[in-house]
Amino acid sequence: MRTLVLVGSANFTYTWCPLARRPFFTLSVRHRPKLKFSTSSDKACRSYIDEECDEDFLPWLEQKACTKISSTLSIGKSAHGRALYASKPIQAGDCILRVPYSVQLAPDNLPPEICSLFGDEVSSVSKVALLLLHEQKMGQKSEWAPYIRRLPQPFEMHNTIFWSDDELEMIRQSVIYQETIKQRNHIEKQFMAIKPATDQFPQCFEDVSLKDFAYAHALVTSRAWESSRGVSMIPFADFLNHDGTSEACLMSHEGKQLSEVIAERDYSPGDQVLISYGKFSNSSLVLDFGFTVPYNIYDQAQVELNIPQHYHLFQMKLELLQRFKAPAIKDVNEFSSSEKLFTIKEVKFASKKGRGIPQSFRAFACVLCSNAQELSDLESEAAQSHGRLARSPLKNKSREIEAHELIHSKITEQINEYDACIKSLGPSTSQNLVRKHALRRQMAHDLLSGELRVLKSASAWLKKYCATLLEG
Repeated sequence: MRTLVLVGSANFTYTWCPLARRPFFTLSVRHRPKLKFSTSSDKACRSYIDEECDEDFLPWLEQKACTKISSTLSIGKSAHGRALYASKPIQAGDCILRVPYSVQLAPDNLPPEICSLFGDEVSSVSKVALLLLHEQKMGQKSEWAPYIRRLPQPFEMHNTIFWSDDELEMIRQSVIYQETIKQRNHIEKQFMAIKPATDQFPQCFEDVSLKDFAYAHALVTSRAWESSRGVSMIPFADFLNHDGTSEACLMSHEGKQLSEVIAERDYSPGDQVLISYGKFSNSSLVLDFGFTVPYNIYDQAQVELNIPQHYHLFQMKLELLQRFKAPAIKDVNEFSSSEKLFTIKEVKFASKKGRGIPQSFRAFACVLCSNAQELSDLESEAAQSHGRLARSPLKNKSREIEAHELIHSKITEQINEYDACIKSLGPSTSQNLVRKHALRRQMAHDLLSGELRVLKSASAWLKKYCATLLEG
């Protein structure tokens, strides 16, 4: 979470988190859909608007909030579901929507008698998921009914937790395969943790199944924002779609108790208004949001490197790495680099330092390739540099090359595996595939292709680096 201080105003809280927004479409980060509104034909203009939703939903929400939420946006239809479009000219810097906290769904909307049954292990996401299930069960009697019935249906959700075993096999090569299994296990544990509440209040949660809870949980992880109240579902704002290149985002104003979006650029009537959900890779997007982008500049890949027990000086190397191991670092996508699994980002070929390849990864390889004296030298250097191993290239040029060739060999191995995996997907436009499976196949292709691109960029840099050392 980032804080932006604006001159002459109170603090604003930026929300960049893996809990967010639009869950079920594939959109190019450079594509800005535009509707052909005609100033001379209101009928043509309205043909692109979701009449039932636009004429009913926003007035209901504004009446509930007792304030104007937006005068420049309309709810429209797109090939991927609902979206927000400019209904009037918008200039950069304009506030295009403002949603009070009073009409946001958060954990504290649950009755206290239900919340009192939860242990500390029940997350804010699970509490809001339970709230959604309660409101869904109430049907038209729910005060949130106009919002609840406009949420995506289960068949419209494409988060990987909903993929079949055969569909998951398409991405077995990616770390997301294991992350999906972890997510499913986490949801199951959360479901068991809320059982005391669902059992004690059957009139509120009758016949709620794990499948129902998983659906509600995914709605929250794909559409909610973190907030001072835990996480919040923000009606109307969650119709905004994602553009990875946009600088606009949802901001929370704690002083005024509202969330708002400021336009980053000008929009003409008919332009779809987009914001950024954060700097998320396709791995994070497909897991938490249920969509991918064809070319994602934030893509990353993970490479595992172990110390085989037959390695010379195995115990000495293991102890050195454990003593000076780099702390696990989580990036914006919530994936960690640890002492064995390393996250690589795209490496620019002109980069002199190989930015994108973690220093901890290179240090690990240096330790693996070093002899006893070199290990002792590495230990001394680490002790003098706040415990950071191999911050400088090894003095022995041959050993430095050997360490980086080791990394290159591991990456090359993964490149070959990714190539085979992508080829096994076959054409993504097969007429024999049902639409849902075809979409997920395309998402798998986007995911694997992005990670392969990252691996190839690292491979190219490593080859160049080793060649430069040989020439020197």
